Amino acid sequence: RPTSMISSTNFWMALAGVFFLLLAAFTRRRELAAAKGWERFIALGCVFFAGSLAAFAPEHFRGPEFIQGMVPSWMPARTLWPAFIGCALLAAATSLALRICVRLSATMLGLMFALFVCIDYLPSALAHPGYRFGWIYALRDLSFSAGAWALAGLHSREASPRLSRVMVTFGRIVIGIAAVYYGAEHLLFPGFAPGVPSEMPTPHWVPSPKVWGYLTGVVFLASGIPLLLNRAPRRAAAWIGALMTVLTVVLYVPMSLKAVGGTADGLNEGINYVADTLLYGGTALALASALGNPSKKG
Repeated sequence: RPTSMISSTNFWMALAGVFFLLLAAFTRRRELAAAKGWERFIALGCVFFAGSLAAFAPEHFRGPEFIQGMVPSWMPARTLWPAFIGCALLAAATSLALRICVRLSATMLGLMFALFVCIDYLPSALAHPGYRFGWIYALRDLSFSAGAWALAGLHSREASPRLSRVMVTFGRIVIGIAAVYYGAEHLLFPGFAPGVPSEMPTPHWVPSPKVWGYLTGVVFLASGIPLLLNRAPRRAAAWIGALMTVLTVVLYVPMSLKAVGGTADGLNEGINYVADTLLYGGTALALASALGNPSKKG
């Protein structure tokens, strides 16, 4: 029912995401006004990061049952972990939005996503190697980890130059590998929703759905290969960020709006797609920031 949807977790997810997007943009208003062209767009990396993390947080406090089901059965106090993760997401979003303790929060955020990969996604992918989405999800969260650590590396240049280079290089290689893998996936399966490869077919109302799949695959490959070869990597990372931003605006936001009059589960899925795609865009732009002028911080 629409009424229950408005008062549900979905409402708080949308509200938190929009609020933190606006807060992060307001905090960076002078930087955004002074920047030109690609630089202004790259500066939005932390804005996208903060808004997306905040959107995911309410789901962990009172969300769908699948959140609880993602906690491994062997972990103690299983019912408490989703709320803990929700608090961590809100703390990281606040840090990135207000530019407070960014080095610490980005480091811990990268560690959290890396633990998700090691505890949940990688064991699942290894247990079912033929299930292609197992590897897709593992690379997705590993990319989130890599982008957060690249951002931490950007803020570590003065204190730990060597560690900073390692973190940024790790981010470049991981996101490059994921981009190449995702590019191949889209070229092989162009009928599925573009972005991070999805199990959902592109909605029927999207014109030329396979064209979107092929175009996404080409952009991923054309960006991932230069990232791996370290050839104009900043531009390559920015192109991935641009791709994911366009997909968020022209595909996933309209898809979420179409779900408003439907079921709560449909709306929740739509909001998750929006936040997920924008977070991947913010990840790529955070890497682009870290690959830029050492005197500039995101």
